[in-house]
Amino acid sequence: MNRYAGMFLMRMMLGLIFFMQGWGKVVTWGVDNVYEKFFAAYEETILPVFVVKFAAWHTSFGELICGFLLIIGLFRYVSYYILASILLIISFGHGLTSPIWDLQHVFFRTALLVPLLLLPKEWDKWSLDGLLKKGS
Repeated sequence: MNRYAGMFLMRMMLGLIFFMQGWGKVVTWGVDNVYEKFFAAYEETILPVFVVKFAAWHTSFGELICGFLLIIGLFRYVSYYILASILLIISFGHGLTSPIWDLQHVFFRTALLVPLLLLPKEWDKWSLDGLLKKGS
């Protein structure tokens, strides 16, 4: 029972963190405003503008959609890999502008994500994926 509760808590916590961050970027601020405030400065780096724009949209909508999917427990592994790509993009971006940067942006999320990828998926029974699998 504890392993099921632990997996549920990790998935829910990660889902809530990403969902709320994505909600803020997409719904509250709008991706265009997020781009201007947080991403536009990367146009002055080696990155082409289309890569910077893709990163802004991918991270914002990826956080929102995958966070929601983790909360309900649907398409968990697809969501995990998309969120991993977001964490890699964020790490690269911060490292590009500052060789020493505050890891709080990625460390806690990564610490929740890695065990979810490594632990047996059978332990994550309290999910929509789990219910759908039982019904088939």
